[in-house]
Amino acid sequence: MVHELAEFERAPESCHLTEEQLLASLFAEQPAVFAHVAVDADDTPYGFALWFVNFSTWEGTHGIHLEDLYVRPQSRGTGAGGALLATLARVCVERGYRRLEWVMLDWNPAADFYAAIGAKVVEDWLPYRLSGAALTQLAERASTVRD
Repeated sequence: MVHELAEFERAPESCHLTEEQLLASLFAEQPAVFAHVAVDADDTPYGFALWFVNFSTWEGTHGIHLEDLYVRPQSRGTGAGGALLATLARVCVERGYRRLEWVMLDWNPAADFYAAIGAKVVEDWLPYRLSGAALTQLAERASTVRD
């Protein structure tokens, strides 16, 4: 389904995840990524939420960063996405986390759904990403910084 999500997000060539990588990450001795999967009565998966724990220095506690939320097209409108988000909200509340955060593409039609459940756009904050050659070049500078 991750590859289906990449197609939905118009970037299938950017998705390199293998089943082995996903399994190794989710089922590591101390996993740093977690997932909830929505399945039908026959245990056929039709949606997932992939997330990890973050930390807010301002709140002084952890939170959840939702990396990916995906529901297959034939199951959209069934409440599956809301149920996955509600599950993550419950994890936050049970663990004393103060935030459930995610980013989305600006053209994603889910914006109205997110607004309807009370999610707010975080104004004045821009996501940044460092990857590829720029990441490698910056890493090479690390030898000048003391841990």
